[in-house]
Amino acid sequence: MASSRKIFVLDTSVILYDHNALHNFQEHDVAIPIQVLEELDNLKGGNETRNFEARSFIRLIDGLARKKLINQWVHLNGRTSGKFRVILSDRPQRADAVRIFGNEKYDHHIINAALVLMEENPDKKVILVSKDICLRLKAKALNLLAEDYETGKIKNVDELYTGKTTQRDVPAELMDALREKNTAPAESLALNHTGANQFYVLKHHRRIVHAFYDKRSHTLTTVPTAPVFRIKPRNPEQAFALHALLNPDIRLVSIQGNAGTGKTLLALASALEQRKSYRQIYITRPVIPLSNREIGFLPGDAKSKTDPFLAPIWDNIRFIKEQYADDDKMLEKIDELIATEKIAIAPLAFIRGRTLTKIFFIVDEAQNLTPHEIKTIISRAGEHTKIVFTGDIYQIDTPYLDAESNGLSYLIENVKNHPLYAHITLQKGERSELANLANDLL
Repeated sequence: MASSRKIFVLDTSVILYDHNALHNFQEHDVAIPIQVLEELDNLKGGNETRNFEARSFIRLIDGLARKKLINQWVHLNGRTSGKFRVILSDRPQRADAVRIFGNEKYDHHIINAALVLMEENPDKKVILVSKDICLRLKAKALNLLAEDYETGKIKNVDELYTGKTTQRDVPAELMDALREKNTAPAESLALNHTGANQFYVLKHHRRIVHAFYDKRSHTLTTVPTAPVFRIKPRNPEQAFALHALLNPDIRLVSIQGNAGTGKTLLALASALEQRKSYRQIYITRPVIPLSNREIGFLPGDAKSKTDPFLAPIWDNIRFIKEQYADDDKMLEKIDELIATEKIAIAPLAFIRGRTLTKIFFIVDEAQNLTPHEIKTIISRAGEHTKIVFTGDIYQIDTPYLDAESNGLSYLIENVKNHPLYAHITLQKGERSELANLANDLL
């Protein structure tokens, strides 16, 4: 009879996603192929997140090992917890991944290590855990169970919090109060809200009011549609986004939406509108090369290497400046803000180690971050700082992330009930009719 205790074999991609993954398998045993340690050794130097994860895991293993030999099973957290072991790659008696797929990749040795472990433990279920889809498929082809690392994943991304609710049959008295005073207590309305702060489309027959619900005060406030730094919202969701971005009580904002919905532009316009309230406006995005060539191969200094990746942010700055083509004084002011680094635009890696105090901090393309990276950024927030994450969870450029496991989805799902947070999903593209055609039909 097979034991209920399982053995999970972790691939390098899991460690680089979450260095603490070792402790997330409850009473089950966890094995690490020796090739994983070799890959982590090659990645321990550097300032990127994967380098941090590699170093942290190596220190974690060193702490577990102490004076023990880790090629034998070692208890993780006392006698009732699962055990840990580093396993060597050998040739399995039946399917041999190295013989079938070749000797060039560590992946095939990792599969072999799991296959040998399966032969040595016929009474236990051995499962290879990897963020690499191809590795999982190869393992399954050789009769080895394989699965994705589930910790931090959103169970149903189609039901992810949108930040907006439509409420029908709203009492006429409440609609009148909002029209006249722009604010009203929410006691008279049975609100159907998911998060702490929620945007509403309130309807009474043909009358419509757009409002924001603040859980702390339990009040509804109308959402204006006035331009912000000459950027006028073109739909209710954009107005909701601007309201959250301008609200001083909201310190953390996320905006999710397809390309062309105005995420970055709205965040920039709001930051410029509030420039006197913050010491600096910092705009950043993770640098994800679109080919196998890293930025180190590009010519020039650090700025020259990273500017191509930051071009979309500069495009939005230029668009905002175009709105002030008739105002030379404001154009000079924006240029001055950039020259004096009151507005700073740089890759995300450049902010490591900084404490973000009194900064309006915009992180673009946040869907390319891991949950741990999102947590690290927010944990750097000092007093009077506002952090804004923008991105499209369905447009991910990082190999081991998807719509369910990326940091932006993780943030939206796990922070929605906090009173310092607001979120809105933008659905209507406003870039151009041609861009909408691509999003809708292609």
